[in-house]
Parts: sequence; structure tokens; C-alpha cells
Amino acid sequence: MKHWFDAPFFHRTAAQLAALHPRFDAGRFLAHALDGLEQRELMARLHRCAEAFHVALPLPFAEQLAVLRAHAARIGHNFVAIWPCAHVAAQGLDQPALALPALRELTRHGSAEFAIRPFLVRDLAGTLAVMREWAADADDEHARRLASEGCRPRLPWGLRLQALVADPRPTLPILETLRADPSLYVRKSVANHLNDIAKDHPEVVLDTVSAWDRSDARTAWIVRHGLRTLVKRGHPQALALLGAGAAPRLRATVAVSPRRIRLGDTITLSAELRSDSARAQALIVDYVVHYARASGRASAKVFKWTALELGPREVLRLAKRQTIRDFTTRRHHPGRHRVELQVNGRRLAETAFTLVA
Repeated sequence: MKHWFDAPFFHRTAAQLAALHPRFDAGRFLAHALDGLEQRELMARLHRCAEAFHVALPLPFAEQLAVLRAHAARIGHNFVAIWPCAHVAAQGLDQPALALPALRELTRHGSAEFAIRPFLVRDLAGTLAVMREWAADADDEHARRLASEGCRPRLPWGLRLQALVADPRPTLPILETLRADPSLYVRKSVANHLNDIAKDHPEVVLDTVSAWDRSDARTAWIVRHGLRTLVKRGHPQALALLGAGAAPRLRATVAVSPRRIRLGDTITLSAELRSDSARAQALIVDYVVHYARASGRASAKVFKWTALELGPREVLRLAKRQTIRDFTTRRHHPGRHRVELQVNGRRLAETAFTLVA
């Protein structure tokens, strides 16, 4: 991903910006942007682009904004188009009357979810007041999405909003406005926002969504996805809100194949659910992998499997494949990996596989 900001990109950008303003110094832009490029990762390259623009066009902030607005639509890549927003955050923090409307406009081309966060740190109440207006904009899903995504307490890759981690209630009016948004793009953000809050304040999320009209399919979708962390933890009230609070009346088995693998191999999990009930049961099925660690201890991670209705005395078989490979967020270690089947928050069966060196 860092190669989205490669040398050819910077040369194209320099030419485009030079065509937009006669005082733009393409040579200074390239000298600043390309210096040490190979040593920089994705976000460092993005921010370096914003710095290079400021170096090459040292004009008042309002004049810089005019060039950025003209350029943003020409970038043609949603993530790369975040760099003009980064410039606004770096140079416009003391001029929110100019900067916040610019972020609202620029977010249509590349999300301003990261750039809005320094403004929230500087003036939480004032910035949230503007974002509540964005949430009410029926004509612009990008503005509505920014209203939710920009103030998520724990936005990945974003500046942690410690004040909202401690007390998320100031953002609840935004989520209330967006609880049945017609745009899936916005609803995903609202669900992720709720899930962020649930990690620190589950009672706030549960109280909030309990008051929502979940007969609306859009709201129900948000609630289901917003409670996913609590469901993985087996939280009784979260499971009950989703209709899966009762202890399942069934017999369950789970198996894994193959039992011995190497890194990069794919395992297949097979589960069987045999109902012991004369009534249908709403079930949320997950599985837990206890990863072997270098220390010898295990680290558990819960994965979503499916949500279903198990009929009276029904026997249901499920299968799921997972490739065991390293990620930047997870490295695998040789050893025994226990796998548990979790149904409605209860661990009902287990199996294991061994990862060999």
C-alpha cells in the first residue's frame, strides 16, 4: 500500500499542482517529498505529501485550500486523496471556520476521518456541534459518515480520542441521528462506532440500542454489528437483545481437519448441532482459537461463524475454512492450538490442531 505514494505519483502530483497555481514550486515539492522516501511507510508518505505541498506553496491557508479543492477530485484514489485532509489538519487547526468546511468537502474524495481528530482534541464541544450538523445532512452520505467515523473513540490508525474513550456520551446524539440511515456506508460507521464504545462502556451501548426501534431493518443491522464484540464475549444482555440470550438446548460437536499443519495451510472446521428442543432456537455460532504463543501460554481470539435458527429436533452441519498465515497483527508459533465452539456465548465443544515448524 505504501507504493501508492511512489516516485511516479509524486511527479504526477507535482505537475498537476503546478498547473493549478503559478507560484507552486514543483522542484521544492519533489525535493521534500522524495527525500528518504524508501524508508517511509504508508502513513508517513501520506503526511510527507502534505508537508511538501506546504513547502512548495507557502501561501495563506485560505489560498492553499482553493488549490487543494481543485486538485482533490483529480487524484482518483480514495485513500491517496486523504493527503489534502492531512494538510488541513496540519495547517488549519487554528482556523476551524475555514478548516472544518474544507474537510466536509474534501471527505467526498478521501475520507477526513483522521484529519478531524486534532480538531476534536483542541475543541471537543465546538467540533462535535459542527459534526451534528453534518449528521443531519440528508443529501450527503459522505458528510454523515464523517460525522460518525471522525469521532469514533478508537478509530484504527487514527489519533486516540481519550476524552471520548473515558466518556463517549457526547457522540450519542450523532449516532441517534444516524441509527436508521439509508446508506450502508454510513450504517457501517455507526456500527463500528458502537463497537468502539462497547469495548470500554458496554452499558452505554446496551442502554442506547435498547431504546432504538429495532423493527427497522436498518437499525437492526446496526445493532447486530455494533454488538459483535459483546457477543463474542458472551455478554448476556447483548445476546438477549439479538434474540439469542437463552442457553441453547442442543448437543454439539466440532472437528478440525487436518490435525497437523504448517504455516500457510488451510484448516476446515466442521460442527454438528443436534437440537434437544421442541421449539425453534435462535443461535449465534462463533468459534474460539487459542493460539500458541512463544511464551508457552495461549492467546484466545473469537471468530464469527454464523447466526441461524435451529428448528425443533433439527440436526444441522456447518463447515468453515481458515488459512493459518501470519499478519502484521498476529504471528503464529508452533504448538497445539485448541479450538472451541461457542453458541450463544457458551463454549459447548472443542477440538485442536497442531502447527508444526
